[in-house]
Amino acid sequence: MIDHRRLGRELDLFVSDPLAGAGLPIWLPAGAAARHAVEEYVRELERRSGHQHVYSPPLGKRELFELSGHLGYFADDMFPPMRLSADDEFVLRPALCPHHALVFRARGRSYRELPLRIAELGGMYRSERSGVLGGLSRVRAISLNDAHTFCAPEQVGAEVAEILRLIREAHAALGVRPAGLRLSLRGSGGKYVGDDAQWARAEDLLRGALDGVDYVEAPGEAAFYGPKIDIQIVDAAGRESTISTIQVDFDKPERFDLSYTDSDGSRRRPVMVHRSLVGSMERLFAYLIEVHEGAFPAWYAPVQLVLLPVDDAQADAAAELARRAVDAGLRVEVDAAGSLGARVRDAARRRVPYLGVLGAREAADGRLALRLRGGRALDPMPAAAALALIGGQVAARAADLLPAG
Repeated sequence: MIDHRRLGRELDLFVSDPLAGAGLPIWLPAGAAARHAVEEYVRELERRSGHQHVYSPPLGKRELFELSGHLGYFADDMFPPMRLSADDEFVLRPALCPHHALVFRARGRSYRELPLRIAELGGMYRSERSGVLGGLSRVRAISLNDAHTFCAPEQVGAEVAEILRLIREAHAALGVRPAGLRLSLRGSGGKYVGDDAQWARAEDLLRGALDGVDYVEAPGEAAFYGPKIDIQIVDAAGRESTISTIQVDFDKPERFDLSYTDSDGSRRRPVMVHRSLVGSMERLFAYLIEVHEGAFPAWYAPVQLVLLPVDDAQADAAAELARRAVDAGLRVEVDAAGSLGARVRDAARRRVPYLGVLGAREAADGRLALRLRGGRALDPMPAAAALALIGGQVAARAADLLPAG
């Protein structure tokens, strides 16, 4: 069976070391390169859609999480507070929303600024039980692609619809295949904040955004502060989980006393829309490793091109071509150790998208013989054309290794 933990070891993407601790994987250079490419893409997608990025610390004072409601409603999933003195306790955050509420209230806000979209790829921590931890799919240190939109109530519907569009765009580029949409609602019990009117209003807004879209309802799966739309995936073992989410929150703007000046000069309370386009980097890559079986699309493959000089006589030509490829923005390696056949097999084992073979004739003519992942060999072409071909597919974030047609 396909398992991201096994592929992660074979492809040197990440390692889980008992000395670091369970649920705290370390991203190795290959995995970090792939993750960095995805992070760059997501940040640019968010920037183009009007998001403003921030940095905030992964911990805060105990009072921050008392105010947000996390210590009252989510404490079982949080690490214990760290006491520095009798009146100074800090908590590793289980979510980014409290800090983003502080971003909003850093100064006065006007209706002209809304919707205000605050985004961050930030760290958060959950005290998961050791028995449920595994690989990248369930961890204690989480790097979340997160954002919070502060908007007027009448802007929520359009905002949710736009977030759904961005999610579809990101999923298509990454190769995510959603298994379905879920409207997560309140269940029974006292683990939810807010009154019935708030919840009904939030649910109506999400139902309106889902008009014409197939989804299922899931009572009891809402966040403690509001209902949400969850986009589900299924891993290679058939387990279902959430990868992307949109949540409507009337509670935190009240708790943090957030407001903006409306066009008539009155003070109004914004609505807070939580959203994650692709979820955490850990869960995302657990899924991507499996769905692609380690053979990522070229644009986020750890190494995009391996150059294979046939013998030592082509070493200088391979080094020069590698420099040109790096200058063109590609991730490239030169492999000159061992037989050509062994090096081709090693590149195939590593799922490298493009292999470039440099023999005496190619080096003399300034050409390169490309082989695609999967074994297809292309006719030798000018080295500049080969780099342009690869660069074009990478820039287009194409799923295929050759241009269409």
